[in-house]
Amino acid sequence: MKSKELSVDLRDRIVSKHKSGEGYRKISAALKVPMSTVASIIHKWKKFETTRTLPRAGRPSKLSDRGRRALIREVTKNPMVTLSEIQRSSGERGEPSRRTTISAAIHQSGLYGRVARRKPLLSKRHMAARLEFAKRHLKDSQTIRNKTLWSDETKIELFGVNARHHVWRKPGTAHHQANTIPTVKHGGGSIMLIMLWRCFSAAGTGQLVAIEGKMNAAKYRDILDKNLLQSAKDLRLGQRFTFQRDNDPKHTAEITKEWLHNNSVTVLEWPNQSPDLNTIEHLWRDLKMAVHQRLPSNLTELERICKEEWQRIPKSRCEKHVASFPRRLMAVLAQKGASTKY
Repeated sequence: MKSKELSVDLRDRIVSKHKSGEGYRKISAALKVPMSTVASIIHKWKKFETTRTLPRAGRPSKLSDRGRRALIREVTKNPMVTLSEIQRSSGERGEPSRRTTISAAIHQSGLYGRVARRKPLLSKRHMAARLEFAKRHLKDSQTIRNKTLWSDETKIELFGVNARHHVWRKPGTAHHQANTIPTVKHGGGSIMLIMLWRCFSAAGTGQLVAIEGKMNAAKYRDILDKNLLQSAKDLRLGQRFTFQRDNDPKHTAEITKEWLHNNSVTVLEWPNQSPDLNTIEHLWRDLKMAVHQRLPSNLTELERICKEEWQRIPKSRCEKHVASFPRRLMAVLAQKGASTKY
């Protein structure tokens, strides 16, 4: 049972006797107060120069120190554990399991629930190749960014976006591997979305093409044949421009290589699993946001709006994204080939 708090008058008398030179034992005997309490009151007076009760931080936590440490170990070991799972394990240990209690304890340790970023799954081989690419092209990144036609494909859904997953992490650690969702390339398909190919440079946006049916190497070659050289001409890149594409099997197929060779197109050799190096990725995001704000109601309308919004992207926006290429290379170097914030 908790003992009754001493009166202010009694605490002042303890300090007064201490000032007059009396020892802890003598004060304890004279005032009939435990010697440990005497020592505590005098220590508080020396530290805060008062014997009054100081404001408290709030209601004491119902979680024990041991339970708090167990919570932190659990979310540190598995950042994607859900709050419901943490509640269940806390209850099994005989600790409080209220959501507010657990959340407060986790927040006090500097961990917060955030949406997990999706990042490519990188092996040691991938990271080594990314590091080598960054080292090789950092010096000539200025030339590359101004004479390169960047390209990629993406899907745009008619309604909504992919589901989000949350992760417990500290501020500034969004791109740490443990806090991201690994992704890999796959074909996929849905009647509620369209696939798009498009290209751009620092001079502005090039062609944007809706892909009918499933994409394959022959279809990709046809897209290049009808759109690549025309885009380079429209953007005034000259005949000696560099074409950037990732290493999707369709992009590296023999018929694709043959077309590129026959048309004297210089290709920028690209490391696998490296969308964060491609300046076009952020333009996809800009396009998707603009399209979804217009609320297309069917796929025909979706395609039309995509083409309209793509043409509306200003040259300054393209220049800004392309200008980030050297910074992307430096970020890869700083991360030693691992995922970056881009």
